[in-house]
Amino acid sequence: MANLQSNFVGIKSPNPFWLASAPPTDKKVNVERAFEAGWGGVVWKTLGSEGPPVVNVNGPRYGAIWGADRRLLGLNNIELITDRPLQVNLQEIKEVKRKWKDRALVISLMVPCDEESWKDILHRIEDTEADGVELNFGCPHGMAERGMGSAVGQVPEYIEMVTRWVKQYSRMPCIVKLTPNITDVRKPAEAAKRGGADAVSLINTINSITSVNLDSFSPEPMIDGKGTHGGYCGPAVKPIAMNMVAEIARSPATAGLPISGIGGITTWRDAAEFMALGAGNVQVCTAAMTYGFKIVQEMISGLSQYIDDKGFAGTADLVGRAVPNVTDWQYLNLNYVTKAVINQDDCIKCGRCFAACEDTSHQAIAMSEDRTFTVKDDECVACNLCVNVCPVDNCITMKTLPKGALDERTGRTVGDYANWTTHPNNPSARAAE
Repeated sequence: MANLQSNFVGIKSPNPFWLASAPPTDKKVNVERAFEAGWGGVVWKTLGSEGPPVVNVNGPRYGAIWGADRRLLGLNNIELITDRPLQVNLQEIKEVKRKWKDRALVISLMVPCDEESWKDILHRIEDTEADGVELNFGCPHGMAERGMGSAVGQVPEYIEMVTRWVKQYSRMPCIVKLTPNITDVRKPAEAAKRGGADAVSLINTINSITSVNLDSFSPEPMIDGKGTHGGYCGPAVKPIAMNMVAEIARSPATAGLPISGIGGITTWRDAAEFMALGAGNVQVCTAAMTYGFKIVQEMISGLSQYIDDKGFAGTADLVGRAVPNVTDWQYLNLNYVTKAVINQDDCIKCGRCFAACEDTSHQAIAMSEDRTFTVKDDECVACNLCVNVCPVDNCITMKTLPKGALDERTGRTVGDYANWTTHPNNPSARAAE
């Protein structure tokens, strides 16, 4: 098997799979069970300062979105940070770390936005022997309404200020967890870097209401007839998370800043995609809550096989390999032309491609009386909709037209734009027109 050992900002773990700060990492018994299952590390559920206790609701804490097959696509979580006493958490962290020295153990923190509060909590966690801290600047509900969480994470100046305090008063590597509830995720990432952060992690949960009870007319989960917005996570947020990871990885201002990828990671392939977009490791929550801790064994096995098949020495060879291929729309090659092709041997004649293309796309698929479906090259723009709605894998594919071929739709020879200076996607060429 491939060597999956991870060294993320000096924090070592036997593999790059960590459990994210969330209900699964709330106590010693959970974390030890996770380590026994094979997780490389955990981020302990967010700790707050000593003071008035955090009180969570004693009722439903999760709303959900399901696919047609009842597969869980997303969770809406209204649970707050840990409601267990700080000292109990600290003692358990110390016991776990001493027993599991080869595993990564990072403490998530959230306290009021003043220097003394941060100095105090950092002093309290110092002797736990934890490997690092993660600053929770992402929680979108409850704590945000108290001036913490995403209320801080949405203000770059606050992120930079608090990160400086943490680096001043702590020996530990500092990971800043970013909120997705912001217009441009690069700005808080830049602030974290200016403050001295060793890494960023993203994304935290997305502010959401997942459903409304149409009998009681309350958002769900419902507490005594009322509901509230919560944090959305799970497979449905993966595309949003990957885009934000890629934006940070390819931005000149944050290039090279280590990233811990979070958001909908359920399989080894999800993890590999995040890593290819620049994540040095990944954090998982919803998948563990859905399928149990042992799901990590499939992730480890699958990623190991992939690393071996690619001939990589380790995960470091994967990290960031896709970043140079992420670009802005204006730089896409208009000389590249493809057309859809339907494999008649695989076609089950369901007609989904025809209905989708005829009603909502470019009327580029013809249907004969015997329900044989063919592509009209003179209408096909290669939008890929037919491929995505087809229920048979690889029944419809895209063929690339060679340079010099005639595109029947446009009447243009593929490669007509001889160079970048005349390419319609060149901003200078458009301006000259």
